[in-house]
Amino acid sequence: MILEYKGINIFYKDQGKGIAVVLLHGFLENATMWNPFITTLSQKNRVVTIDLLGHGNTGCLGYVHTMEQMAQTVDAVLKHLKIKSSIFIGHSMGGYVALAFAEKSPESIKGLCLINSTANADDLEKKKNRDRAILAVKQNHKTFIRMAIGNLFSPENRTIHFEKIKTLVKDAQEIPLQGIIAALEGMKIRKNRKDLFHTANYKKMLIVSKKDPVLDYKQLIAQTEETNVEIVKFPDGHMSYIDNEKLFLQYIVYFIEN
Repeated sequence: MILEYKGINIFYKDQGKGIAVVLLHGFLENATMWNPFITTLSQKNRVVTIDLLGHGNTGCLGYVHTMEQMAQTVDAVLKHLKIKSSIFIGHSMGGYVALAFAEKSPESIKGLCLINSTANADDLEKKKNRDRAILAVKQNHKTFIRMAIGNLFSPENRTIHFEKIKTLVKDAQEIPLQGIIAALEGMKIRKNRKDLFHTANYKKMLIVSKKDPVLDYKQLIAQTEETNVEIVKFPDGHMSYIDNEKLFLQYIVYFIEN
């Protein structure tokens, strides 16, 4: 389905009935990343998936897509669907967007689950890496995408999930250059929202991976100290929804239902 918003189209799907569950994809992904889980989740829930700005079939709004702007597009879809409160589940960049939404509209959140994501802002080194990535994208975005996605998996899992990685790369290479750069720029300037882990009253879960090449495992655990955030630990890399698909679904169902 398509919602017209500020002169662009936002692509979304709305499936099932029950508690609303909003699923937000990560950088270089789109809403189809959730397809393996929709059938199960939509049996008891109303599941909303959205292509974030500049990704999938959703257009670009500018040369920087802040996490706040992305959250506003999510809000526009939910208002259009007359959904007043939801459980938010976000992978990587989708987690940053969920945090931005939660900060702006805490009354609309029933639960917040971050998958291979962080409430911390980029540190100086991370910001430099974003700038290097932007240069690499401008030089050859197809090579950048192939390498960026491949590096999210361990060498062993690159072999095991070869076909899935091929599909991820193919889909990501259809993202416009502007969409890739705008997301990198937006992630680079995002706020630290660690306070939400301490102050928010709704249920919270953080799914982390011990060998995540993007996020430091120890820093992720440290974020949750003296909070009521439930932690789930997986053994593999950044793409836990692929590396640990069956167990991942079990934890997501558990989070929604408890």
